[in-house]
Amino acid sequence: MDEWQPGFLQSSPMFEPLRGVGSALAEFDRWPTLEDYNALLNPLIRTASGAALQFVPQAGKLAHMEDKYEARIYLNGEVQTRTANWHDLFNALVWLAFPRTKAMLNARHFKSISHSTGEGNRDKTQDALTLFDESGIVVLHADDELAGQIRDFRWKELFCERRQEVAEKMRFVIFGHSLYEKALKPYLGFTGKALLLKVEKKLIDLAPEEQTQDLDALLADHFSSSDQLSSKDFTPLPILGVPGWWEANECAAFYDNGSYFRPAPKKKIENS
Repeated sequence: MDEWQPGFLQSSPMFEPLRGVGSALAEFDRWPTLEDYNALLNPLIRTASGAALQFVPQAGKLAHMEDKYEARIYLNGEVQTRTANWHDLFNALVWLAFPRTKAMLNARHFKSISHSTGEGNRDKTQDALTLFDESGIVVLHADDELAGQIRDFRWKELFCERRQEVAEKMRFVIFGHSLYEKALKPYLGFTGKALLLKVEKKLIDLAPEEQTQDLDALLADHFSSSDQLSSKDFTPLPILGVPGWWEANECAAFYDNGSYFRPAPKKKIENS
């Protein structure tokens, strides 16, 4: 069993999007139960089918399509959740913080499952949805040039030399629950898959809780309107390079680690 850490949401700025919805967890001196998870739920949270969300025990072997993980969420609102498990706790918290986006990702999964051949292979859309759900980080930006430096893997120029501009014109918001789990024990190599979204600066300047609500609507619309989804839509992002997220990145030399802050692939350079 994983060790419970009641103050985990205050341990790093990476957890800021979850602090509002998970504030009650600081009062627990032991792992919350599923009943505790459900007590955190806003009753207005629904799946795309209209089912009210609830966290339920994990099932055994799933024999029918309707009983599969994503299908049970879509049809019945039942999110199968393990207790005393950080991965599943963060998945629950992301549902609370980004309910519209999670419902849209689930609806897209269900649509793909319903049209699958039954051979057990995920299509490109499902791969992209899963990648973002697990490892997605949203980069809100009001400057195309700064966003271009992420696409071009120009990490030191962006995070070090243009640090003040990044603070003024960009926001980094973790979405993927697997990334949140890894943020409990960050390590060199800690990398997310970034979705870059250009927005008005007023969204970047919002307080975190308001920003999360607006971002939820923005993401839900993005995944609703994107007919063709691909894993190539996301850019690798070395998370410990984000200013303010890791003490060592206050030193410029931190960005000289080429094994972590990798240059753009040769093919990408040739095509740019």
